[in-house]
Amino acid sequence: MGHKVNPISFRLGICEDWQSHWFANKQNFGKYLVQDARIRQFIKKNYRAAAISKIEIDRTGEDLCVTLHTARPGIVIGRKGAEVDKLRDSLEGVCGQRVSIIIKEVDRPEVNAQLIAAGAAVEIDKRASYKRSMKLAAETARAAGAEGARIRVSGRLGGAEIARSEEVRMGKIPLHTLRLRIDYGFTEAVTGYGNIGIKAWTYCGETKEATEHGVDAETS
Repeated sequence: MGHKVNPISFRLGICEDWQSHWFANKQNFGKYLVQDARIRQFIKKNYRAAAISKIEIDRTGEDLCVTLHTARPGIVIGRKGAEVDKLRDSLEGVCGQRVSIIIKEVDRPEVNAQLIAAGAAVEIDKRASYKRSMKLAAETARAAGAEGARIRVSGRLGGAEIARSEEVRMGKIPLHTLRLRIDYGFTEAVTGYGNIGIKAWTYCGETKEATEHGVDAETS
């Protein structure tokens, strides 16, 4: 099952948390869901250079709080906070309500799966060798302390007529052990001969939270 399911959603409630925190009745659920999707789409499209790894959305009554986890907070904040004010105004226009923004810096971007995938996408966009980009990203993650790293690219690699998949794996990636946190990221590189899908997995050891709660679950 670990090969077919998003590793983060597979571990929700065990060692992973939801990226949207709110409750809604039947009348508002669909509206909030669409708003969340539009907010994430807008940020990913307009702030791709900011190396944003995760976007969390919290709703309390009429207030909406967006938390950005980024490796380059200066790009999001801008000079004297001008860029973050511009982002706040844009998001208020998207969802039609007051929005507050919290920016958190990613401590170890070298082992963050989403940032690894995004970095590989940038290299492929620049027509660099996909094999070299995958190997370099995996080696960097391992050197930064990850116990395992796996990167997979799929599409018309190198402009080939037939799409195929290639991957690099270093260390161990125990996808079936639920108490172990497997970070997962996905993005696409837009090339002249089609989109290249990039998936990344990283494993940095057993989580402290799962150990304290005595979680010991394995899938058969």
